[in-house]
Amino acid sequence: MTKLSVNINKFATLRNARGGNMPDILKVAQDCERFGADGITVHPRPDERHIRYQDVIDLKPLVTTEFNIEGYPSKGFMDLVLAIKPDQCTLVPDPPDAITSNTGWDTIQYQSFLKDVIGTLKAAGIRVSIFLNADVSKVEAAKTAGADRIELYTGPYAEEYAKARTQPQNFQLFNDYKNTAKAATAIGLDLNAGHDLSLENLRFFKLHIPQLKEVSIGHALVCDAIYLGLENTIQLYKRELTD
Repeated sequence: MTKLSVNINKFATLRNARGGNMPDILKVAQDCERFGADGITVHPRPDERHIRYQDVIDLKPLVTTEFNIEGYPSKGFMDLVLAIKPDQCTLVPDPPDAITSNTGWDTIQYQSFLKDVIGTLKAAGIRVSIFLNADVSKVEAAKTAGADRIELYTGPYAEEYAKARTQPQNFQLFNDYKNTAKAATAIGLDLNAGHDLSLENLRFFKLHIPQLKEVSIGHALVCDAIYLGLENTIQLYKRELTD
């Protein structure tokens, strides 16, 4: 079964809006695991507008499932990741002022940079995933850079899925995801996916890309939890990922 890693950034956004410690991010992570999450994802950004670097340090001894830290490999980020040694580090090409991730790596243009970063992470025993667009031409370079996995950036998929309900001709984009997934697994790269996946569009993605090892979901899951409750929501997402 494809694993569900819950991105808890939005819980930290809520906490930071008022100050104090409500909701308690450490308890949120533990509850997500207790409710069935297979992993916890955090994306600390330089301005610490949601997850703070100290949160990551505090979470390390508490997370008992897979701990995934994602972000742009700046010096501060790399120092944090190497100190924490999570199960997985997902490299994302976000500029510091990005509201949210909005594209994958150009693994050809940044091949040398990625090789250096990935080599450092893997020497520390950390599995490395590269955030990638649905683009077959960038897959081989992800492998030669040393990545263990790619994480398909599913923002465009989510947008096209909504359109395709009334305009099926707009869904041609999904072939790019299927082809990229096939190309990755053919050369030994495992496959993750994330960004704007939801209860509405997750099942279709999983059914048509059975190679999927893991999805990382935050924003939609937190929004659903407001209405449905966190425990119920996590179980609903896991149900969508069953084979």
